[in-house]
Amino acid sequence: MPKSKPNKGAEAFGRRLIDLLGRHGQPRRGAGAFLSRKYKVSNVVANAWLNGEYKPGIPTAKAIADDHGEDFGALYFGDDAPSEMNQPTQFASTETIPGYVRFPLLEGFVSAGGGGYMPDHPEVVQYIDVAEDWAEQNLRAPRNAVRVITARGDSMTGDIADGDVLFVDSRVQDFDTDAIYVMNWQGRPLVKRLQLRRDGSVLIRSSNPAYEPEVVPPGEIDQLFISGRVLAAWGFRKF
Repeated sequence: MPKSKPNKGAEAFGRRLIDLLGRHGQPRRGAGAFLSRKYKVSNVVANAWLNGEYKPGIPTAKAIADDHGEDFGALYFGDDAPSEMNQPTQFASTETIPGYVRFPLLEGFVSAGGGGYMPDHPEVVQYIDVAEDWAEQNLRAPRNAVRVITARGDSMTGDIADGDVLFVDSRVQDFDTDAIYVMNWQGRPLVKRLQLRRDGSVLIRSSNPAYEPEVVPPGEIDQLFISGRVLAAWGFRKF
């Protein structure tokens, strides 16, 4: 699989994040574990921020800046920060309309194709507000555990389409039943179906038969990093 193009914006962000943490007494060694604990993401995602592979979502980056008394625009954009960043109207309110519930972005990037971060395709949403009644009827998880993320690629066609917005139960960090998961395998962020086999290995399956399944041997299951189980998907269809 060809390597994705370097994301210069993410690389610069990673350097700024390391500098920010260093100014506040957190050295580079151990910084990934610190961010993972503090901002409820996997070590893989936290180190991807630090290594300049991709940037966190705006809500998380703003939380990092605020927690350290730093300027969000300087951290997230550096010298390219737009002048409008000083306008509070540029940020969504942290409050939702009564009767609605807000689901924020799941940190990281999911590919429903060959895997890997694709910086040319930003997230469709940073959060979604939906009616509480709808959430209770359709999502089988506590509200504070649900995150949203955009799927990319065609390997899950039939279940999930390119560009679908996924609702994910972020409490699920381990494989517990055959289902569709958000995961990182061999450095590739993926959304795939996982299936347990009789020999104890796990099969990573695509819905699109054009993609061959992959096998995670029993001795390597601890290297399969799961970020959540997919509960539902919202699609956009053109007519």
